[in-house]
Amino acid sequence: MRTVERACRSCGADRLVSVLDLGTTPLANALIVSEALSQPEERFPLELAFCERCALAQITESVPPGKLFREYLYFSSFSDTMLRHAEAIADRLRGERGLGPSSLVVEVASNDGYLLQFYKRAGIPVLGIEPAANIARVAEGERGIPTLCDFFGTDLAARLAQEGKRADIVHGNNVLAHVPDLNGFVRGIATVLKPGGLAVFEVPYVGDMVERLEFDTIYHEHLCYFSLSALVPLFGRHGLAIVRVERLDIHGGSLRVFAAHSQGASADETVQAMLVREECDGLAQSAYYADFAERVRRLGRALTRVLQDLKKSGARIAAYGASAKGSTLLNTFGIGSDLLDFVVDRSSYKQGRYTPGTHLPISAPARLLEEMPNYVLLLTWNFEREILAQQEEYRRRGGLFVVPLPDVRIV
Repeated sequence: MRTVERACRSCGADRLVSVLDLGTTPLANALIVSEALSQPEERFPLELAFCERCALAQITESVPPGKLFREYLYFSSFSDTMLRHAEAIADRLRGERGLGPSSLVVEVASNDGYLLQFYKRAGIPVLGIEPAANIARVAEGERGIPTLCDFFGTDLAARLAQEGKRADIVHGNNVLAHVPDLNGFVRGIATVLKPGGLAVFEVPYVGDMVERLEFDTIYHEHLCYFSLSALVPLFGRHGLAIVRVERLDIHGGSLRVFAAHSQGASADETVQAMLVREECDGLAQSAYYADFAERVRRLGRALTRVLQDLKKSGARIAAYGASAKGSTLLNTFGIGSDLLDFVVDRSSYKQGRYTPGTHLPISAPARLLEEMPNYVLLLTWNFEREILAQQEEYRRRGGLFVVPLPDVRIV
């Protein structure tokens, strides 16, 4: 590992420790239309580094948010797993917090209204904040979710508070990792949260990323990779205390943290227990990441060898999931049209386009039954159970899935 001269996104420390260099890659969600296939693609350095002062793992490059999020192709509602997950937390908080017609639930990066719709159905006022114009239109037009098409930060938070729109619950699912100005964002959450309110955030857990070798969750939209040890000082810097933490299986392993205004707030036993565990496991030390890069390289050699052997045997191979993590995996390991014939994805917004860097055509999942490739590389491995159930007929006819990590397996 080497030192990187770059300020930490959280605490401002002036140097970081390099953990994993994935080279230069295209933007993971920049799916290509057919007319643009001959045009050069923008590529950006993709390197993971670690701050030894505040324990935050982060990438070193910042791509302008407008380039990443103003037109976005990830719609949460296409995943049944995500919908069930959203409904469960909405129902739980509605009961625990006694929410009703006089309450307000705000979600930052609210996507297509997949979560807020469950509060709205229960008669609870909601407000979504979503910077992607195409997705905000779907949230308002199809689900009737009032949605501000804007990036959240201190200015927007101050405006909402001035208008009397302070929230009983502020949700932020898989958004904190995307934020260039972490401190301004969290300060904004403190501003828009009512006294006695609760901020509920979900973030992919860096401990699971390292232990399960989930390197493909690293891409330019994900600027940061959090442990609880990194989140506590970040929130505390802006008058918020993390009062509870939960481990979740969603997205390959996530943390759900509950935060309240520091005054009068106290953490329960889950917070202290996890901080102790992270200290024992070494998550706040750069040594924890020492062999991560070599393990990724070994995985790359193993996966490409399996796919090459299958191809040499005459097998046809497709892929499932035109996902951002799939883009990282394919581009990092150099897996393209020499090994894969096409990609399928359930999202109609992605179908008809091509994958970044590798230029594989994206089709509807029905193509698997139409053409019956022998194998399907599962790029959206985080939804393995859901996808294998959806593809029961393909598997009944003899089709097999290649699950790429943490170890290559064929199911």
